[in-house]
Amino acid sequence: MDYLKIDPRILDLQEIKEPSLIAGGGDTVTVMLVWTVSLLLNNRHVLKKVQQELDIHIGKERRVKESDIDKLIYLQAIVKETLRLYPAGFLGSPREFTEDCKLADYHIPRGTRLIINLWKTHRDPQVWFDPLEFRPERFLTTHKDFDVKGQNFELIPFGAGRRICPGISFSLHMLHLVLANLLHAFELSTPSHESVNMTVNAGLTNMKATPLDVLLSPRLSRTLY
Repeated sequence: MDYLKIDPRILDLQEIKEPSLIAGGGDTVTVMLVWTVSLLLNNRHVLKKVQQELDIHIGKERRVKESDIDKLIYLQAIVKETLRLYPAGFLGSPREFTEDCKLADYHIPRGTRLIINLWKTHRDPQVWFDPLEFRPERFLTTHKDFDVKGQNFELIPFGAGRRICPGISFSLHMLHLVLANLLHAFELSTPSHESVNMTVNAGLTNMKATPLDVLLSPRLSRTLY
């Protein structure tokens, strides 16, 4: 009987990569969750609308399941809009030109390194109407065909091409599922109903400068907690 032989070096490589992917994905998911909740608390009409969507598709007799996410179109639009305004990283990963080329009338010599300013690209007024405003509806109308998986260069929070973030599926899956469960199970508010401070902390990861204080109250039956 023949047996499949696997080079042990491949297994070692996987053991190194998998924890790194989970750690990296977990960190950025946490950052994006904080920004999403912050934006919703500063835009209560959006918060109310997404909770209505959850109540329509899920009801209040059970919790959100993975299979429900595809039906939550407005929730997905909220995630896209948050990734546009507050991507987990301000800058894309460096790229190096392998040959001389011309870009926007500029001669770019071989060996030049390019770093894309995602913060600026995602807020370009030539692409986005009211670029500084939190408007999830844009992804249901004018930009409904846009995704965040590197197909639309105006919106690349995970990068694009061969060096796109390898944890994109894990990050999006967790962000949608955790956010949906949080918004479905709890009413969210801030102390004294104050607005959330949206100041950004400078660094490689787009962290919020001040802690997010949220008051939670249950909106489902106690048997579901």
